[in-house]
Amino acid sequence: MTTRLRAEYQDQAFGIGSATPRLSWCLESAPDGWRSDRYEVRIERADASVESVVVESGEQLFVPWPFAPLSSRERVRVSVRVGSGDAWTDVSEPLTIEAGLLDHREWQQDLISPSTIGGLADGAPLLFGRADLTAPPVSARLYLTAHGIVEFSINGERVGDDVFAPGWTAYEKRLQYRTYDVTGLLHKGSNSLQALLGNGWYRGQLVWPGNRSSYGDRLAVLAQLEVTYADGTRQTLGTDTTWGAVHSSILSDDFYDGQRRDLRITDSPEGKPVDTVDLLDGGFARLIAPSGPPVRVTETLPAVRLLTSPSGRTLVDFGQNLVGWVRIRVNGEAGTEVTVRHAEVLEYGELGVRPLRSAKATCTYTLAGDAVEILQPTFTFNGFRYAEIEGVPDLALDDVEALVLGTDLRRTGWFESSDHRVDRLHENVVWSMRGNFLALPTDCPQRDERLGWTGDIQVFSPTATFLFDTAGFLSEWLGDLSAEQKADGGVPFVIPDVLREPDPAAAAWSDAATIVPDAVHLAYGDAGVLERQYPSMRAWVEKMRGIVGEDLLWSTGPQFGDWLDPTAPPDDAAKAQADPAVVATAYFARSAGILARSATLLGRHADAEDYARLERDVRAAFIAAYVSEDGLVRSDCQTVYALAIVNDLFADERQRAGAGDRLAALVRAAGYQVSTGFVGTPVILDALSTAGRPDLAYRMLLEESCPSWLYAVTMDATTVWERWDSMLPDGSINPGEMTSFNHYAYGAVADWLHRRVAGLAPTSPGYRTIEVRPLVTGDLTSAAARHLSPYGEIAVGWRCEGDRIELSLTTPYGVSADVWLPGSTTSVEVGHGNHTFSSVLKLV
Repeated sequence: MTTRLRAEYQDQAFGIGSATPRLSWCLESAPDGWRSDRYEVRIERADASVESVVVESGEQLFVPWPFAPLSSRERVRVSVRVGSGDAWTDVSEPLTIEAGLLDHREWQQDLISPSTIGGLADGAPLLFGRADLTAPPVSARLYLTAHGIVEFSINGERVGDDVFAPGWTAYEKRLQYRTYDVTGLLHKGSNSLQALLGNGWYRGQLVWPGNRSSYGDRLAVLAQLEVTYADGTRQTLGTDTTWGAVHSSILSDDFYDGQRRDLRITDSPEGKPVDTVDLLDGGFARLIAPSGPPVRVTETLPAVRLLTSPSGRTLVDFGQNLVGWVRIRVNGEAGTEVTVRHAEVLEYGELGVRPLRSAKATCTYTLAGDAVEILQPTFTFNGFRYAEIEGVPDLALDDVEALVLGTDLRRTGWFESSDHRVDRLHENVVWSMRGNFLALPTDCPQRDERLGWTGDIQVFSPTATFLFDTAGFLSEWLGDLSAEQKADGGVPFVIPDVLREPDPAAAAWSDAATIVPDAVHLAYGDAGVLERQYPSMRAWVEKMRGIVGEDLLWSTGPQFGDWLDPTAPPDDAAKAQADPAVVATAYFARSAGILARSATLLGRHADAEDYARLERDVRAAFIAAYVSEDGLVRSDCQTVYALAIVNDLFADERQRAGAGDRLAALVRAAGYQVSTGFVGTPVILDALSTAGRPDLAYRMLLEESCPSWLYAVTMDATTVWERWDSMLPDGSINPGEMTSFNHYAYGAVADWLHRRVAGLAPTSPGYRTIEVRPLVTGDLTSAAARHLSPYGEIAVGWRCEGDRIELSLTTPYGVSADVWLPGSTTSVEVGHGNHTFSSVLKLV
């Protein structure tokens, strides 16, 4: 009955970075009347010793490690059973936990870099060495990191299935290492070790053309191979000055521009001039184990169409805008050059490359002339639906496929409805998240940017935590946010911070410091993320308090504002209808409130009182300065009313009602088109629903004219666009610089679909309590959502049948629900199990 035992955020806790990992589990099929009141955790160590601990508690999420701390490399098996009264569950399947290197002083090998080759103008260097083993190993671990990105092989076999290791972090302060079980790749005697190094984020272009070496100008690798023999002895080998370096087949590589490879050149040191290696300062104290999964190939998609463009070029359509690689099977003569260019859309039948800005997004291969060659890149990625292929005259549809790349997150959320357009919109949101959650939450995957913009993830984090298990992924990114935060509390606009603004502070963007930890805590019930991030959260709120001065109104300094408001001109994305001071002050109140609640939960009572008072004072200042007696809000546009309504920035019911009426009037006057940008869009439908106008919220959702969510769907979009009109009705691409066809920010509407349309809304951390209260207006005849919460699967579905509504609900053990049928004035509370409800349909 116990299932899914986890350590920290991991189902497979291999190379974990904590000596005392917290444990979580969920229960299946708990009988009626079951009330967990204790649990027993059992540990089996490598020496066959067994220990168990019984804890009097009904908790099952992130419970403290009850044993002595793990030591580096220690491997244990942990299982749990749960008690209720006189009964116990069955013992869970054991979870194997293996610690990584927990003390930086245990790194014994060297960080090495080629002495003369592998420079900025060179291709990817191949570093190589040998490992001489006295006997076959019974266990072998490779601990690996790099300046750049690395593919490691042993005896010609690739190590691991992850991509772009070790990932992108705030390299100067936090450098990830990864742990691999390589026992099966080694043998007695001499073993060849090779590390192929790419520029990646460390030394590739970032932000703007020609901006390279953001972190350093030398690629390097650190590999520590630890071999254990049958007699228990351990041998440590790896990178040192005995290694050499040679040129590889990769002549150039860059995330923005692509990769060039000559397949006539072997990726082997045989027959090549060998360069020596230099030792670099390892900075071992900054090495950390990852808390989230790596980037992997998560899916393979076949090509769906071969096209010929008006200019005669061969185009491949994969039917889906995605992030990853094109793989081609070819049979050609030696020296033949094959070129693959990528784009998300076609414009007048040709590859639409203008939104790529300076990014070349091109891969080129020179064939070796073997019978069949497989062409795919290694150290780059592209955002694309279409590929233009040159140099393969007899290309067949079956010769081409797309490999989808992204952080390998477990899917946890689904939605469907009676309207196929809405379902396509939701699927577009999922695909945009898949493409942009690649090592970190990026803004877009195709042009010369691909950065961890804080504004994008703070609006999208509730959607992200529903759709995929992002607990470890976002916690990892938040660690970088803390590391990059300025001494005065300023939060950079992108994390990791490659913009390096001297005094970063912008409402909605920098507020990711408070909003994202709050979203992670709500979704997963992890108070630890608030504990870890609390200094960062507090520093950001104090930074705002220092900016605003005595009047508590944030009316100074540059702001992004309601970025990409649809009325903004193509060349000025920050020129929005919403007064930036109104937006900034509303966010100040929100962050102060989040901090006050977090301080309360963490037992910081003095802080809790201080920040609760600050929130009240900022609200009062906002109301006095920006809200009239009848509820009109300064700058009188959809965004300011939406922010005021969802944050309840009103003094009384008269103002609330007046603001709701004014928002409704603005929506009707706009013909139900969206008039909001990055800040207003995530909350506009919630605001209408809260104001008692769900009918208008549905009208906005289902509107197809531009700007609207469904406009892109009608234009055959398969991801969410950055601009409402990234593609114009005539099929031409918006001339604005900020034009991406894969940008998840406006996809934050999916959170409203989950919570309000389907009616599955968490009301306490970890979904321990939920509210099921679907908005049924007659615009849809059915909707359903399913979510794999930390306690197990929750499923809600409703359907209109004639004059009745049928609602079904499944809740796991540990979750209780308040169920409100449409039009009902009272709720029904239910616990775990399968529940059905039926009543006369009352539209809201």
